[in-house]
Amino acid sequence: MTTNYPASMQDAFPSKARIAKTRADLEKAGVKYVLSCWIDILGSAKTKPVPVSELEAICTGKGPQFAVHSVTMFPELGPADPDQIPIPDLDSLQIAPWNREYAIVMADLFYENEPYNVCPRLALKRTVKAAADAGFAFYAGLEPEFMVMKYNDQGQPVKAFDNDPEPGRGFRPRRQAFGYDLEFSLDAMPFLGELIGILNGMGWGMKNVVCEGAYSQFEIDFGYTDVLAMADRFTFLRALLKEVGKRHGCFITYMPKPTQSDWRNGAHVNWSMQSVKKPGVNLFHDPKKDGWSDYALQSIAGVLKHGVAMAAVNCSTVNSYKGLIGRAQEFEGGTVTWAPTHITYGVNNRSAMLRLPQARFAIENRAVDMCVNPYLSLAMHAAASLEGIRQKLDPGPALNKSLYDMSPADRAKYKVQPLPRNLNEAITTFAGDSLAKDVFGPTMHKLYVRHKQDEWDRFHETITEWEQREYLRFF
Repeated sequence: MTTNYPASMQDAFPSKARIAKTRADLEKAGVKYVLSCWIDILGSAKTKPVPVSELEAICTGKGPQFAVHSVTMFPELGPADPDQIPIPDLDSLQIAPWNREYAIVMADLFYENEPYNVCPRLALKRTVKAAADAGFAFYAGLEPEFMVMKYNDQGQPVKAFDNDPEPGRGFRPRRQAFGYDLEFSLDAMPFLGELIGILNGMGWGMKNVVCEGAYSQFEIDFGYTDVLAMADRFTFLRALLKEVGKRHGCFITYMPKPTQSDWRNGAHVNWSMQSVKKPGVNLFHDPKKDGWSDYALQSIAGVLKHGVAMAAVNCSTVNSYKGLIGRAQEFEGGTVTWAPTHITYGVNNRSAMLRLPQARFAIENRAVDMCVNPYLSLAMHAAASLEGIRQKLDPGPALNKSLYDMSPADRAKYKVQPLPRNLNEAITTFAGDSLAKDVFGPTMHKLYVRHKQDEWDRFHETITEWEQREYLRFF
């Protein structure tokens, strides 16, 4: 795992020997174009494709540059300021499985030869370095859920794997949950089979693909790795899924909750910690009692302490909070959502924000969805864990009761705080959170608050169809 945080742009340059070998390997593999990707404040990858002959140029700061508006819609720099320069991190390079003429590599951003202060990838690298200086290395796995859609003859988006008549075009019976269904798994295998083959070939430790609760919703399970590599993989995966979907006449949505009847598209984070001096040993496991270690409990306490602020990063859209409810009306497959609703932890308790799974010593944060910026999210998880360990915080006893069924009096008794009900609540707390300011840095923290507050304000000013149905003729 890379722990070096570059002090200057020149520190990020790969060696000439490595650049030459990488170019030779790419040309031998038939690669014609390199897409060096920088990450914007929302976690989306941006790029300017170059021919493979330009690999040395982009690795030494002589390749394409870009204007700051490609990182945030509220840039702190203007049209008269110097451009930003992406320097690729060759550790992240992947040949695109859907078209092997392309190679994709993640890049770090620099401004006037220094690390750019609105670079999410460098924010994670900075946190990784702080953890390494304290003797720790963080690892993570993500559980991406997504929906496969297509357009019908009227140009309307519909579920790609759904053999019932479309709404309004025939009898549509009440349906059970899509989850684990054999018939729909078989229906989807042309798409899923290609996806499984690709991920196996990439060496990601592919486990399985799951039909999730919503129709045409799937989850991919693959192996864990260090937090920087996992953020890179997640970013690459979001692009990969879209490209494979196009080959099957579909499109992929990561929208957290596309309709009221849908289950949410989560991206649960499972994180653990190892010692830099003794790699390979999971420090969240206490072998003496074959249970969770003090490090794990202190990490839990650190994340719970900053739970509301972290929600602003992990559940980053207005739509995200439509999914953080225990029960939903018009819900396919019952009424219980299995979504987290409160900032607490429990042993295998899926209604809690943090779950201690039965089968692994990795803490699962369930209050994360597919619109997350993985770099900033994993940086927040690692930094909050470190704070909990340094301050020896105590999370209190695990809460192993369903939070959906607890009365307000019981929640008060157990001092359980609810997750934010909307983006405004989350971003207001995030704006004053000291850990968030430290992880993001003052400039990116300010811009993230401004960006998300604008998103909430625009939504709050919008007259929805629900309001029109509810009030137009009622009063």
